[in-house]
Amino acid sequence: MKILIVDDDPRLRDLVSLALERADFQVVTATNGQSALTHAARETPDLIVLDIGMPELDGFDVCRRIRATSDVPILFLTARDDEIDKVLGLELGADDYVTKPFSPRELVARVRAILKRSTGPSHKSHLSHGPVTLHISAHICHVNDMVVPLTSTEFALLAALVRTPATVQTRVQLIHAIWGVNSQVSDRTLDSHLRNLRSKLAKAGGEDVIETVHGVGVRMKSDPA
Repeated sequence: MKILIVDDDPRLRDLVSLALERADFQVVTATNGQSALTHAARETPDLIVLDIGMPELDGFDVCRRIRATSDVPILFLTARDDEIDKVLGLELGADDYVTKPFSPRELVARVRAILKRSTGPSHKSHLSHGPVTLHISAHICHVNDMVVPLTSTEFALLAALVRTPATVQTRVQLIHAIWGVNSQVSDRTLDSHLRNLRSKLAKAGGEDVIETVHGVGVRMKSDPA
């Protein structure tokens, strides 16, 4: 699978490239935001590793422009450890983030986890509940016959809920189902993805298809319109 690495630091590009190539990924690199947009359109990567702190066109701007036309998975690689920056990145449509300094092994694991969510097999070709239909192999979501573009994480989150629509799932259960049992993903990260998912479903006429059971967790609404 092809990974686009975007960073203005040549040493970091080389480090990430080497780690991913050793993990049998094909690597394409870009040195700035504008080059990233060009490569993303031309190379059609399976995932983008994107630095935030670049001059002129930063990672947030690049992510925003890519999300206008594509749901390609995006992993932010950032020196910013501030929670607000992380949440903003997720709200712009990023699937995950790794904070510098980082372990190359952790980065490869995060990349594989994201790709598994976006391309992983399922026992069913599609899942449905009320107005929501998920075509698993094609990674397509329909709400009331309207296609709803979802990131790989949003798709995995919705699939986890639709598979057991009557079951209330806690945040811990959802985090384990999507990111793995040993994940350090916070509740706030999950909430950001859930908020984005609900907003997209609502715009397609799927208001309140996901309901909150206060003090417990979330589930699909039992009698969706």
